[in-house]
Amino acid sequence: MRVVWRPFIFSRRLLKVENCNATVSELLIPLAWITVTQKLRKVPDIFFWGQRKRFSTMPEIEANKRDSELFSPPSDVRGMMKLDRTAFKKTVTIPVLKVRKEIVSRLMRSLKRVTLQRPGIKRVIEDPEDEESRLIMLDPYKMFTCDSFEKAELSTLKQLNVNPQISKYSLELTYDNFKSEEILRAVLPKGQDVISGFSRVGHIAHLNLRDHQLPFKHLIGQVMIDKNPGITSAVNKINNIDNTYRNFQMEVLSGEENMLTKVRENNYTYEFDFSKVYWNPRLSTEHSRITELLKPGDVLFDVFAGVGPFAVPAAKKNCTVFANDLNPESHKWLLHNCKLNKVDQKVKVFNLDGKDFLQGPVREELMQQLALPKERNHSVHIVMNLPAKAIEFLCAFKSLLDGQPCSSDLLPIVHCYSFSKDVNPAKDVQQQAGAVLGISLEACSSVHLVRNVAPNKEMLCITFQIPASILYKNQTINLEYGEDPPLKRQKTDNVFSEGNTQIASNT
Repeated sequence: MRVVWRPFIFSRRLLKVENCNATVSELLIPLAWITVTQKLRKVPDIFFWGQRKRFSTMPEIEANKRDSELFSPPSDVRGMMKLDRTAFKKTVTIPVLKVRKEIVSRLMRSLKRVTLQRPGIKRVIEDPEDEESRLIMLDPYKMFTCDSFEKAELSTLKQLNVNPQISKYSLELTYDNFKSEEILRAVLPKGQDVISGFSRVGHIAHLNLRDHQLPFKHLIGQVMIDKNPGITSAVNKINNIDNTYRNFQMEVLSGEENMLTKVRENNYTYEFDFSKVYWNPRLSTEHSRITELLKPGDVLFDVFAGVGPFAVPAAKKNCTVFANDLNPESHKWLLHNCKLNKVDQKVKVFNLDGKDFLQGPVREELMQQLALPKERNHSVHIVMNLPAKAIEFLCAFKSLLDGQPCSSDLLPIVHCYSFSKDVNPAKDVQQQAGAVLGISLEACSSVHLVRNVAPNKEMLCITFQIPASILYKNQTINLEYGEDPPLKRQKTDNVFSEGNTQIASNT
């Protein structure tokens, strides 16, 4: 950033000629400024904004003529495919206020509303012509004349003996002074969407580019790295998560190709190879929500555990955790993260298909848990976070257990995730889950909206207790689920509440 001081020679002759042609508004300049003007004859390099480039107040700009593109990059960068940072140089004119250097810190608090807020631009700079003064950069969209100050601001200026008259200076902007969204809006074809956010996974920026953005993908990736401290790699997903292991193919757009990363979520640390496992930072709030439902001593079965975002916090809460994932890479990093967070003694880790996990380790542990005395005070939770297919795995609960049914208070609570494009997504998910189990869940389950995945596509979590008629062999199924489970008595039926989700813009 560089302040350009335009030379202007104040001379008696020039002032005399201009004063002869002064307009009525020009003649209204306060007399105090005449003295200041006389003093400024000794300062030849200061350029003040006036109708005829002489010392005067900053003219009011009509709203319909205001330069809305003031802080937009130069127009000739449109269509740029390979990033050329030098092409983003631009000179703009902004208002400034000249003040004594000893009062700057006190004054800045009062002028916070009107000071310039731009990347890489200092709000206060030295006055190259006066060592005892400083120049405060003002917002050109808010400040036009001294009348643009609010009453309280003018009062502060008066108390500190600061003249409120505004001057104008030429400021050279460079690539560093533009925001990523401004750069991309200037480069991409007019009227097309720009990248306003991305998922941050450690040092990696994960983008989902649209077709019209693909010709500019390498430039977009480099801009994201430049404008986001700590980001050293930008990747784009090039297929959907539809394979067995829940990972996806990605293309490195710019930066390093190292996909081994470390993230911090809800005060826990996770390490993994982002190219080989599933991780979504937008699920942070959901991981926390489920953890908050658990009490110390509870038992958690995590059927599709990934690298441990449910298992690790639950174990830290002194729950007994059984965590499973079919992906060998996820299994490896799940073990690693349990050790990293010092909960490896509290988590039993498996590398099985979800159905095999439910019908094997889960069944064995449930037989033991449900055989305990009725006065036990801990609950059993089963998390199934595989939105694309988890509901299909509910069939594994049918006739899973032998023997006499336990008390309904002891039945395990299932948290099953799913997607829905229905106009009534909560009811849709209830009907999907109920269809697999062969019962109605609409009166005895809760549905939580996790996040909006895409236009007309929601991710939801349905929570319910498995009825004994489903869980135990040789039991009569009550299609209306009339066993009065605890979940129903807690009046959580048919709840459809929006949950908070985490997103880079981003902002």
